[in-house]
Amino acid sequence: MISEVSDEIWMRRALSLAQSASDIDEVPVGALIVRDGQVIAEGFNQREKKFSVLSHAELEAIQIANQKLSSWRLTDCTLYVTLEPCLMCVGAIYQSRIDRVVFGALDPKSGATGSLYNIHDDDRLNHKFQITSGVLSNECGQILKDFFRKKRF
Repeated sequence: MISEVSDEIWMRRALSLAQSASDIDEVPVGALIVRDGQVIAEGFNQREKKFSVLSHAELEAIQIANQKLSSWRLTDCTLYVTLEPCLMCVGAIYQSRIDRVVFGALDPKSGATGSLYNIHDDDRLNHKFQITSGVLSNECGQILKDFFRKKRF
């Protein structure tokens, strides 16, 4: 059984990773991958730092997990991310066979797990993954609002 309490604990850790992104002037999104109750990978947005469109928090964490497990398959893993994944990240989640994704804030402009698309639930694909949304959504949304408010002023 999945515990809401443990989801909140892991999301708080993802929020601290989002803060790490904000501290280096990156959009504050943090992600981590958990397997058997242990963090196996962490990541945060680094698109500006690495000059790479691919450096989303989820992809950073997935790459580290692949290396750590010496496998492209991340079965039995849960990805925690502060913002709803985009199409690119959902493609990587799907390809890596992650079993579950937990996210905080919805992304109405590019979210692919409920807001704009429901890739995780598409019967045409050969892998489905569970979604738990809204975990610490206020905190996850607020860090983004604060970041962009500072950018505007």
